[in-house]
Amino acid sequence: MPAVRVDIERALWAEFSAHIPEHVSNHRYGGHRPRISNYIVFRKLLEVLAFGISYASAADHLVSASTLRRRRDEWIEAGIFKRVEQAALDAYEKVVGLDLENISVDGCLVKAPWGGKEFSGPNPVDRGKPGMKRSLMVDGNGIPLGVILAPANRHDSPLLRPTLECLRRFGFDLPEKITVHLDAGYDSRVTRDLLDELGCDHQISKKGLPLQAGRRWVVERTHAWHNSFGKLLRMTERHLASADAWVCLANAIIVIRRIIGEAWKTHRWARRPRRPVSGK
Repeated sequence: MPAVRVDIERALWAEFSAHIPEHVSNHRYGGHRPRISNYIVFRKLLEVLAFGISYASAADHLVSASTLRRRRDEWIEAGIFKRVEQAALDAYEKVVGLDLENISVDGCLVKAPWGGKEFSGPNPVDRGKPGMKRSLMVDGNGIPLGVILAPANRHDSPLLRPTLECLRRFGFDLPEKITVHLDAGYDSRVTRDLLDELGCDHQISKKGLPLQAGRRWVVERTHAWHNSFGKLLRMTERHLASADAWVCLANAIIVIRRIIGEAWKTHRWARRPRRPVSGK
């Protein structure tokens, strides 16, 4: 079973491989065993992300678990995961167009059994077991624009500012009017003062009233997309940089999948499927 659809993997690898720096051997006599292909490591990392398996389980006769972790760290240090995510968002803006006039933000709690103090803490809804919170911002169509990772016992409200600051990643001008859609967990004077300070309109569900979905249901759908990746549903990384890298890779896959789905209605290209294909 492939980790992701072939067309998504092909597009993702084309962008990912373009950012991988050329490896230079530092062995004084030019020794070492032949270096494992970047593509083999890339496909194994996709399996780790999609299925939530350990590096040891993904390893086989082609590549070892230590090579997977070492290559992952090299690519994190080179900033490849973040650049690929940004490239996917830029492509979506060109092909489809981001709806930045309507922004939704919400948090999601997941397990983080071996997480470090940077992003793991006692989960209040899981008997105090270690957990992680993803504070997610999406556009009006549910495209992930930014994610902030924090311990599970952090309240959503203090994470709102750093989450909204992820909009700085876009080089083009933002709309003059941005409406932020939030659930009742953000219903406070502090939140309203923050949004007024940032010049944003807001639609916040009221505490004590029945559920008011409004236009914020798209962020819940994107949380479900994230949780379809085994690695994000149960984060087993110890360091924040590694956890961030997995989130960036998952976001890139989600955005590329949406580009293909939307462009199928309006564009023609080589190897275009006869009908829209759903799923990962």
